[in-house]
Formats: sequence, structure tokens, C-alpha cells
Amino acid sequence: MSVAARHTLEDLLAIMARLRDPERGCPWDVQQDFASIAPYTIEEAYEVADAIDRGDFDDLRDELGDLLLQVVFHAQMASEQGLFDFADVAHAIADKMRRRHPHVFGEERYEDVAAQTRAWEAIKAAERVRRGEAHDASALAGVSRGLPEWKRAAKLQQRAASVGFEWREAGPMLDKLAEEVEEVRVEFERGAAAERLEDELGDVLFVTANLARHAGVDFSRALRRANAKFERRFRAMEALAAAEGRPLIERSLEEQEALWRQAKREE
Repeated sequence: MSVAARHTLEDLLAIMARLRDPERGCPWDVQQDFASIAPYTIEEAYEVADAIDRGDFDDLRDELGDLLLQVVFHAQMASEQGLFDFADVAHAIADKMRRRHPHVFGEERYEDVAAQTRAWEAIKAAERVRRGEAHDASALAGVSRGLPEWKRAAKLQQRAASVGFEWREAGPMLDKLAEEVEEVRVEFERGAAAERLEDELGDVLFVTANLARHAGVDFSRALRRANAKFERRFRAMEALAAAEGRPLIERSLEEQEALWRQAKREE
């Protein structure tokens, strides 16, 4: 292969098959199974989102490759067990996209995005029936338990909103958030057990997820940005402390907070 030659999807599939070869492959790759690889699949999806947040499209290209490798890895393991292969995966998603977009690939027409969303959910419900899943008439039917919990909270809230169970304005949500935070404060003052605090903190997080959904803000992206901001400011604190010859660990909390405020001002 010449230097200028570009690898194809077939090349990637062949590379993965070789890595999984029991005799000639990589011992680490050979030892993996669906459960052991699943955490890497989730991690790579977050790496893609991080590259997008940073606007680093060279990195995005690489991270998308890493994510694609996860799909190829799972497909290869499934193929070895006679379950399905990569072509089956591609066929399944292509078929699903055509089926769920009758307004693009068929004659269906929707008057607006809201109508399209309702139709999408109806199509998914019909798919569950065809798969033989137990009939569940709830508006919450089909919300996966495998989602990250913040995402599942938003999905549950979105489904509830589809039948009118939601506040139309942010004000009541903010009031509810303040109420839940106050309940957490009360439980701390009472010296409540961790289980009770977990329950109350869960309510705070659930309301926060709902507020983010109402505002059109991606909860995960907002938290990633908050993490990045904290890391940036904390590292600036460390640099300021080091420049003065006294590391953070040797300073009181009051002195550290003063450095934090300075780091914020100097951004």
C-alpha cells in the first residue's frame, strides 16, 4: 500500500479481526468481552463530545475513529459468537432511519417539529409491540434504563411534558429548586443519615436536570464546562500560590479563597 493510500472500512474490520485472532492477535484484545469493552465505548463517546466543545476538529476526527473502533470491536465479538456482524449493524440502523423518517423516505407529512416528535414516539412504540415487549401504555414507556441517569431524567421529564405535565415557565422550576435545596439544608442541620441526604440531593439534581431541559441546555455539556472552568481556576490558584513561594496546602481556607477570587478576576 502506498503512503498516499487511504484505509477503508474493510481495512478496519480486517484489523479488528486480526487483533481478535486467538493465535496471532493481541492478548489484551482477545481477552475482552462485551462487558469489559462497554466502559470504553461510553468513555469514547464523551471524548467526542469534549472535542466538539473545544472546537478541535483534528481531535474530533481522531475521537470519532476511536468511537467507530468501539462499534467494530463489539461487532467483531458478536460475529465470533454467530450473533451478528458489522453489516447487520449497518443494515439495522439504515432500516431504522428509513422507518422512523416516513416524511423523508415516504409520503408522510408533519405540520411542525412537535408533530414529528409525537410521530417518532408513536413509531418507537409500534416497534416495541412488534418486538413482543409487554404492552405499556405509560407515556414513560421505553425510556432506557441504560442511559446515564442525568439523561434518563431528561427523557422522563420530556415524556411527561408530552402529555402536558410540566411547568411552562422557568419561575416555578426555580422555586422548586430553591425548595429542594432548603430541604437538603434542613437534613444536613439534622445530621441526617447518608441515605436520607442521597434522597434529597437526588431531588435537587432531578429538578436541575428539568430546568436545564426547559432552558434547552445540555446537562452533560453544562457540567463539562463547569468542570473545565473549575480546573482552569484551580490551576491558576496553584500558580499564584507557587509564585508567592507558599503552596496551597500551606494556606488557610480564607487565603485559598482569596486566591480563587484573584484567579477569577484575572481570567
